[in-house]
Amino acid sequence: MAKQTVKKAVLAYSGGLDTSVIVPWLRENYDCEVICYCADVGQGEETEDLPERAKASGASMLIMKDLREELARDYIFPMLKSGAVYERKYLLGTSIARPLIAKHQVEIAQQEGADAVAHGCTGKGNDQVRFELAFTALDPHLKVIAPWREWNIQSREDALNYLKTRNLPFPQKNPSLYSRDRNLWHISHEGGPLEDAGLAPEKDLFQMTVSPENAPDEPEVVEIAFEEGAPVAVNGTILSPATLIEKLNEFGGKHGVGRIDLVENRLVGMKSRGVYETPGGTILVTAHKELESITLDRETMHYKDIMALKYAELVYFGLWFTPLRESMDAFFAETQKPVTGTVKLKLYKGNLMIEGRQSPYSLYREEFATFGHSPVYDHSDAAGFIRLFGLPSKVRAMMNDRINVIPPVPVEQIVRD
Repeated sequence: MAKQTVKKAVLAYSGGLDTSVIVPWLRENYDCEVICYCADVGQGEETEDLPERAKASGASMLIMKDLREELARDYIFPMLKSGAVYERKYLLGTSIARPLIAKHQVEIAQQEGADAVAHGCTGKGNDQVRFELAFTALDPHLKVIAPWREWNIQSREDALNYLKTRNLPFPQKNPSLYSRDRNLWHISHEGGPLEDAGLAPEKDLFQMTVSPENAPDEPEVVEIAFEEGAPVAVNGTILSPATLIEKLNEFGGKHGVGRIDLVENRLVGMKSRGVYETPGGTILVTAHKELESITLDRETMHYKDIMALKYAELVYFGLWFTPLRESMDAFFAETQKPVTGTVKLKLYKGNLMIEGRQSPYSLYREEFATFGHSPVYDHSDAAGFIRLFGLPSKVRAMMNDRINVIPPVPVEQIVRD
């Protein structure tokens, strides 16, 4: 198949081996200018020498953007308000960052007059879909280049040989056994020994959390304040969205909170096993649900839980820039207006225990819930309620009794009558 004609491409660049190869590969195979773009979403990697490395590989420039606050404020917090969890466990750490990274990649392409965008996602994963759906939604005129779906490089050795034969720089850091993705919200671990779903993760796998066995022997209580569903303070100190998540990552990581081991259904059709660490996110999701338990009425909360499942799919599948997601955000924002207050959680050896919930909009009333005498609730009222609530069951039971007593009517008689 003939390659597209490309003049200038913006590459999502990390400085790792794959993207170090992609820069010269694009120049050789597309004869185009390459602009590298690196998004800081809290991955915590060294970026000081990235501009020099990108240019040495053949890029015309490297553009870096600090997106941590935008990620927390405009992506993570709306997802937190929705209550989205994918397949019962996954808090969508990798998924939620992709639309933001893609959005700024498109903006750079438009600003620099590029006619193409490129990424280093493999042809087996979810990320290729997430990036390319975002590109399509934000600028359908941009051409998309996915080298992993075109080239014949099959291994790390192939990639290193590609760079060495061209006297190009390559990352000196030894690769991990695992494929990892880290950002402000989490870190994921896949591949390597984890591909055997029957084996437990090795102890040295984890990077953000200590093992619960090695966590402090003394518990720690953390108080989180929310305003309209968004966390705003930790232990009485108001913090920016990104700083607040980073602070809770410290608390959770110290106490071994937020580890999950999941076999999930990828969008591309296969199952894969991932181990995730989401210490601060686990604290926030737990606290948010506890505050909702006292501020949302029953019907709203139950329906919201149904919508949260769909929202999780939209995020996981890369359908962030869609009318449905925007409409659902409007619904969730409305439900969050009373979700203001504080929640205290005790952190202890991988566990989270509720220490208290308070809200000026709480629907919980002790005088209603008490088992003792209450002027607002007459126990005798329950009898009539139960009779009405159980009426369909009573009618069905009466019909069953009638069927059991009266012989069945022949079909011929029913038709004749």
